[in-house]
Amino acid sequence: MNNVAEWDACKPACRDALKQLLTRHSVGPKHLVAPAPTEEQVWLAVGAALRAPDHQKLLPFRFVEIPDDARPLLGELFADFARRDGKPDEEIAVERERALRGPLLLAFVARIENSHPRVPPHEQWLAAGGALANFLMALHVMGFGAKVLSGRKAADPVICDAFCEPGETLVGWIAAGTASKTPHPRHNDNPDALLRRWQPPKTLANAPRD
Repeated sequence: MNNVAEWDACKPACRDALKQLLTRHSVGPKHLVAPAPTEEQVWLAVGAALRAPDHQKLLPFRFVEIPDDARPLLGELFADFARRDGKPDEEIAVERERALRGPLLLAFVARIENSHPRVPPHEQWLAAGGALANFLMALHVMGFGAKVLSGRKAADPVICDAFCEPGETLVGWIAAGTASKTPHPRHNDNPDALLRRWQPPKTLANAPRD
């Protein structure tokens, strides 16, 4: 489709909203500065997360905001992980500093019921992912940048125990703030690369009909 056809498919009232959606990109912590989202804005973003598809309304996720005065302690957890991983002092210092990057930091935690009778785990993971995407999109619409951060330390039992209740999974952290530079896409943004028309298998197309 060309650009004219794309926008002609939208009613004028929805064009601004769609343009916001089409301009969201991750912004790394080193490019995030004050001001951070306020408590009210974070609350609204969590409300947007609740609008994600969620079979049986299981809410298989939660957000954990990390207060500024607790971030040095998180830095020590990161440094301890690097130390136990055999990293040199320079890399330990880098890991410690990661906890201080970005004006706002939250953890994102998933809680998946592996034996749920009606909702298989993959559907719950999709619900959690949709909630995370909605949260990031809401921050973007309010004028903020953000990025999800993970890595091997998100699977470290010591760090997980600091955020998770039994049966939960620490997905990673969300750094958020005001972008200090214009975000830019990292991938090919052409929908044609991902949109296909279903071609029924020949065995199905040739099957006898009543």
